[in-house]
Amino acid sequence: MGNNSIKIKGNASVANVSCGFDCIGYSISDPGDIITLSKKDMSGIDISMSGFGFDSISSNPEKNTGGKAVLSLLDAIDSQQGFKLHIEKGIPPGSGIGSSSASAAAAVLGANELLGNPLSLDELLIHGMAGEAVASGGFHADNIAPALFGGIILVRSYDPLDILKLPVPDNLFSTAVLPNMTINTKEAREILPKNVPLKNAVEQAGNLAGFTLGLHESNFELLGRSMIDHFAEPHRAKLIPGYNKVRQSALDFGAIGCGISGSGPSVFALSNSLEKAEEIGKAMVNAFKIVGLKSTAYNSPIHTNPPKILD
Repeated sequence: MGNNSIKIKGNASVANVSCGFDCIGYSISDPGDIITLSKKDMSGIDISMSGFGFDSISSNPEKNTGGKAVLSLLDAIDSQQGFKLHIEKGIPPGSGIGSSSASAAAAVLGANELLGNPLSLDELLIHGMAGEAVASGGFHADNIAPALFGGIILVRSYDPLDILKLPVPDNLFSTAVLPNMTINTKEAREILPKNVPLKNAVEQAGNLAGFTLGLHESNFELLGRSMIDHFAEPHRAKLIPGYNKVRQSALDFGAIGCGISGSGPSVFALSNSLEKAEEIGKAMVNAFKIVGLKSTAYNSPIHTNPPKILD
């Protein structure tokens, strides 16, 4: 790594994790975006892109998640430093596995590194959120926080912002299956009701508490009982062809729990071994095939580190 350029990998993430709408997310090893950031002599950010679905993403830094995150950082430290930013998309936009957050987390971490680390990792979060807001239309941290910090994250509060790292049981594995379709995050938010019945809110609170305790105790049976979503999944399931059969196929092959990743269309499952994660992935891919959708399964342990500097 030179002092003037850096290459960094931003990781995909699973948000909501069934019972944690807008407040739980975890990072996965693959897929990921590769960000190359280079200093330039003039101010401003020049963005170029390649990879999956890059042609649907704006190269205007104010409307690009990576560009906006870096602009927010520069503004905060009152810097006029300019950058060339190349985003190689390994995570397709609209996939539901944190495509925009991966770019934002890697870009803001890389810029901070090239500027001599004026801000801590914790201080970078708000600038990553500014980047993420370009895609989602609001400030949400359940993808950007795990993308930036790694591990499993609980957003306890947004005002004031309070981010907690939850324990990651040793033998907890993730399967994320991405069908060959996209869902627009903003549109997926718009179909959600503005109010939820009190009964649903109470059940969701109980599930979130149970899920959190399950992680602390490595109690996978409790995790599974808690992974039920009363907020978003009942409304978003109809956006994903064959969703109920895909979910059932994961449970039939021994998944701890299964649900929609973020706003979809990716569907995730948790399991207790990599071998089981791979079996579950194959079953979910087959279930999507029955409804005429090709899909790709990504199996990995929970990724517990910040974006990796490659060179």
